[in-house]
Formats: sequence, C-alpha cells, structure tokens
Amino acid sequence: MDEIINGIQQIGLGVADTKVVFNWYRQHLGFDILLFRDEATANLMTKYTLGKPQRREAYLSLNMLGGGGLEIWQFKDRVPNPPEHKILLGDLGINAMTLRSNDIAETYKTVSKLQLPFLTDIMTTAPSREFFYFNDPWNNRVQIVKDDYKFSQTETPSGGVMGAVIGVSDMDVSMRFYADLLGYDTVVSDKMVELPLSLETSDKGKFRKVLLKHGRPIFGGFGELLGPTELELVQSFDRQPNKIYENRLWGDLGYIHICFDVQGMDALRHKASKMGCGFTVDSSNSFDMGDAAGHFSYVEDPDGTLIEFVETHKVPVLKALGLFLNLKKRNPNKPLPKWLVKTLKLHRVKSDL
Repeated sequence: MDEIINGIQQIGLGVADTKVVFNWYRQHLGFDILLFRDEATANLMTKYTLGKPQRREAYLSLNMLGGGGLEIWQFKDRVPNPPEHKILLGDLGINAMTLRSNDIAETYKTVSKLQLPFLTDIMTTAPSREFFYFNDPWNNRVQIVKDDYKFSQTETPSGGVMGAVIGVSDMDVSMRFYADLLGYDTVVSDKMVELPLSLETSDKGKFRKVLLKHGRPIFGGFGELLGPTELELVQSFDRQPNKIYENRLWGDLGYIHICFDVQGMDALRHKASKMGCGFTVDSSNSFDMGDAAGHFSYVEDPDGTLIEFVETHKVPVLKALGLFLNLKKRNPNKPLPKWLVKTLKLHRVKSDL
C-alpha cells in the first residue's frame, strides 16, 4: 500500500501543567474533546531526551469543528526548560500553530476579551486571506486564519489545527522536503516581505515567506475531521536564526513536533529512507497510549524540526462499555462515516478538570 497523509493529527505542546493548559484551550478555543489522557515513560524518545527515558503525562484534545488536535505534554520528573533565546520569526522550528476559524471577527472578539499581553489586529493578504496572531498565556504564538471548512457544528466558530508556521534556513531545500515527503506541493504564495520579528516588538526583518497547501487526492480514516491543511515556511534573510530547541529536550516548553495522521507506514519509511531523511524513531509495531493505540515514527526536516507520523489502530468510542474503533482492517482510502466520527463527542469535557 502507498502512503496516505490524512491530515495534521495534532501539534505537540510542551507545558508545565497539562490540566491548566487543557482547561484554557477547552474554555476559550473549543478544544473540549479529551480523546485520551495518559501517563507513561517515553522509552523510545531517548534520542531527544539525552539518552534517558522520561516519564510524561499527555492529553490529546480535539475540536469538532474540524482540524487537528493538541497533544498537551508534561514531564513528570523534571521541570521543563524554556527556550534559551526569545523566539523570533524565522527561528528554526515551529514558530506558531495555525488554527482555523469560520468567523474570524467573532473569534477575535473572544480572544480580545482574554486581555492577553500580545494580540495583533486582523490582517489581510492576497488572495483574501484574513488572519491574526496572539501569544497564549504561556507565550506560545498562535495564528488564527479565516477558513470556511467545517466538519460539524460547534458552539464556537474557532476550530482545530490547520497548519503551522515553520522557520527554515534554506527555503528551496525545505520546500522540496515538504512537497516530496508530505505532499505539500501547491504553492499558494511565495514572496519577499518585511515583517515584525515578534509580537513584542516593532523591529522588522526581511523574510521569504511561502504558503503551501496539501493536494490530498486520497485520504481516509479521520481525514474529514482533520480537514484541509497548510504550512507556512519562513526564512530570515538579515540575521542568523536560532534553533528553537537547541540544548533542550523534546518535551520542554513550546511546540515540540507537528504530527501527521497517516496510513501505509512501511511505504512512508521506505520513501523517507530513499530521500535521505530516514526515521529517527520508529515504534515498529502497535503501541498503546492509554486508551488509544497505533504505530508512530519521527523524521526531522532539513533543520531538525520534528515531524511525527501516527498510523492509528484503535481509538476509544465509549470506554465504559468497552467500545473501541479498530482501524487496522478498514479500507485506508475510505474516510470513516461522519456519524461514527461524531461519536467522539462522547468525550466532551464541559467544565474544568
């Protein structure tokens, strides 16, 4: 079977308190589906944790309007480290996650009431792309983009993860990587621009900014929930960018990885190896993560940004009755029925944990 990229499953977010972060995103941005919460030792990630397995707690929260989720990740036996340097636009790694909104004015109104320290105006770029940025209470940069895609009706017009802003050192090399391995081969825009270095300053830098979309000719499983995606690659031209996770561990504070929901892990492994970016971590078989199970692997983009692949084998529908969805024997080219995916609403959390 050829590999299939179904969409962005989640973005990993290293935090100091999983419960507090989950409650904030649940209350204000609609990530109210707690698909699982799990505590275990990350034995396979020692390449990125100084050779020592780290015990961690992870929550996976979803937004049923449509889009990827948040894997909110906390060390249990060590205090997570912040970045060595203030993150500036174009630094190597995930600069921001991108969330969709069906009504950007309404989402802006909601975010404005939170009195966050850094919030931009709503901006527009061709072709009619509306967006704004803010920093969440833990200084993670978030971009909200006007996007009409909707999987299901929710109480809030803000949706799940539809992409990320990623700092790169060589745009042409990175564009080939994301096109050839992940299928982001549609160039929406490619321009040289002057942009603020961060939300906290008016100082500007010169950047090449490329917006890519995924063709997704075939997708299955949870692809309709995840929806269409985009990646925004940013290269700085007038300073030497820092590596966001230099001298830090996977799981330290910030965006630790971007994860794609896939089918055909063996084909993807072969493809990555032929491209010279072989898997750096590979669970090789079905892993258990609390109530969910699957096969995961990691690659690095040309600048070392961590890309995770997850081939989902089992997800809980109604755990109390022992109901789980087994995906291993399904047609990988066929999306799950909408009514079945909507049963994930049984995992809705209606008040703070």
